[in-house]
Amino acid sequence: MRKFIIFCYLLLPLLSGVSAQTDTSVSPMLATEREALYSLIQAFAGNSFNGSELYPDPCGWTPIQGFSCDLFDGLWYVTVVSIGPIHENSLECTPDARLSQYIFEFKHLKSLSFFNCFHHPITIPSQNWEKLAGSIETLEFRLNPGITGEIPSSLGSLTKLMSLVLIENSLTGELPSSLGNLGGLKQLVLAENRFSGQIPASLGGLRELLILDFSRNSLSGPLPSTFGGLVSLLKLDLSSNLLDGKLPMELGQMRNLTLLDLRNNRFSGGLPPSLQGMVSLEEMLLGNNPIGGNLVGYGWGQLKNLIILDLSNMSLTGKFPESMAQMKRLRFMTLENNQLSGNLSPKLAALPFLNALYLNSNNLTGELEFSEDFYSKMGRRFSVWNNPNLCFPVGSSHVPFGVKQCDEKNSLSSTVLKVEVGRGNSNQGTIMAFDKVSEQYYELQKRPLFWGKGMGFVFLSRLEIWVLICVLVGEEKLHRTVLVVAVIEH
Repeated sequence: MRKFIIFCYLLLPLLSGVSAQTDTSVSPMLATEREALYSLIQAFAGNSFNGSELYPDPCGWTPIQGFSCDLFDGLWYVTVVSIGPIHENSLECTPDARLSQYIFEFKHLKSLSFFNCFHHPITIPSQNWEKLAGSIETLEFRLNPGITGEIPSSLGSLTKLMSLVLIENSLTGELPSSLGNLGGLKQLVLAENRFSGQIPASLGGLRELLILDFSRNSLSGPLPSTFGGLVSLLKLDLSSNLLDGKLPMELGQMRNLTLLDLRNNRFSGGLPPSLQGMVSLEEMLLGNNPIGGNLVGYGWGQLKNLIILDLSNMSLTGKFPESMAQMKRLRFMTLENNQLSGNLSPKLAALPFLNALYLNSNNLTGELEFSEDFYSKMGRRFSVWNNPNLCFPVGSSHVPFGVKQCDEKNSLSSTVLKVEVGRGNSNQGTIMAFDKVSEQYYELQKRPLFWGKGMGFVFLSRLEIWVLICVLVGEEKLHRTVLVVAVIEH
């Protein structure tokens, strides 16, 4: 009997512990908060969803994937709503999902996200956002082709917002200038929509902004000079729009910028010298803009952190700047499809990390002076084809694609021209001067001799049919014979 009493005495604390744990598992939550949550879920998951049965304690022992709660004054409140197939067991939207006004009932909501949820046309509510102004920090609509219409200007009232991401939707219209009121914004991503019109100058006041991405829209007009005020910005992507005009000098004030992507626009007027002040840049992508101008005179060597440089198809002219060989961290550079001239500096081969160099379709000249090791390392990632006056040295074991040997090219320059025009033709005109051709012999069937120097145009009047045999001679060796048959009628 004594042993039994002791046993019961020891068991009491265990039973007491179980009772205490059960009590703490009950999450105190206002009925209005719980009902707003169930109604919100029904709006996108369908009316068949019965939240009170499936999730009787949504902030406690029956949590809902994608939703989080926090305690305020001893009560649970919804703080995170993330809807869509983000996780394996996330609640998914029905085809007729709708955006419920119940989202404005969560007065402690910090994060609201909809991913791949809306496929039938809906619009972002234009009212009641001020109810969330004191709490919400993140607002995201990703991959929702059914979301149409404009960004409501009332989003400018969300003064605590730190991240606004509206990517891959079907939003249209102009960007509201009220977005410039979001002074605490760190991330503003509006990519892959159908926005048009000019970029509001008010956005230049977002001094805490780190990421700005408006790529793949139809925005037009100039880049606001106020963007120089984005002193904290790390990434700026405005690629694939219709932006035009001259790049503002104020861009150089963004000294913390690591990515500048302005590809596929209509910018013109040359590169601003202030670009050399963007010393933190790792990627400068400006290709496919009719910017024009030349690259000489810029302090390319100051961009010591640059890894990727895309200046392709920009109507650039002038010499290839030797200072580009001072960008020690450079890995990838393309300047293809321009009108750059001059020689390539062999110092480019000394860049320790360079593994891709595309310079095809320019007017580069002279002999390539890179080492065999450079050609071996680069392979097809070194591209200089379609530079007619560029050649590689004789005896090189690595032949760049589309480049001729220097001896062949050099045979088409220097010395004198000997021309023989045959007797008995009906020529009564003149043969103009020839230049810039190596020692060659031209025979026009049937005889007398004409001597000319230089290469220009030839006028042979009243000559019905003539045959031109061109023999290229250099260092007493026959290199090539070209047969040209021409018919000229007068």
